[in-house]
Amino acid sequence: MTDETPVSEVMSSPVETVDPETTIEEVARIFAEEGVGSLVIGDDPITGIITEYDVVKSIGEGKDPETTTVGELMSEPVVTIRPQDTVENAGDRMGNNGVKKLPVTESGVPVGIVTTTDLAHFLPHHRLEMASQPETDVPDGEFE
Repeated sequence: MTDETPVSEVMSSPVETVDPETTIEEVARIFAEEGVGSLVIGDDPITGIITEYDVVKSIGEGKDPETTTVGELMSEPVVTIRPQDTVENAGDRMGNNGVKKLPVTESGVPVGIVTTTDLAHFLPHHRLEMASQPETDVPDGEFE
């Protein structure tokens, strides 16, 4: 793997989408059943994104999960990335925009999602391949 690794190699696919009218109660059920931590709102075009944090925060604020919709809570606009963009570019986009999840789109349609967790799983392997020699300032057998 190199700096040119495309997002398509580390993204999760397919991406889960819901309509803006979906209730928080239903979103929580989808999170649990599908084992995902975010949902994209809309699919052509994407109108927002909702995360587990958004759902927990809404409950903490006393919002009714049976009547509150994702359209009321979703983050917008959504920062996206294309499948052929590099993993390095994805990390830069996340850092520059303060987001942890990037829907991956082709012609505006979601085809996957890349998260900070995906990058964390990729980067250790990436760094090991790039290291040409051990660190010189760490004596043999010393661990931090």
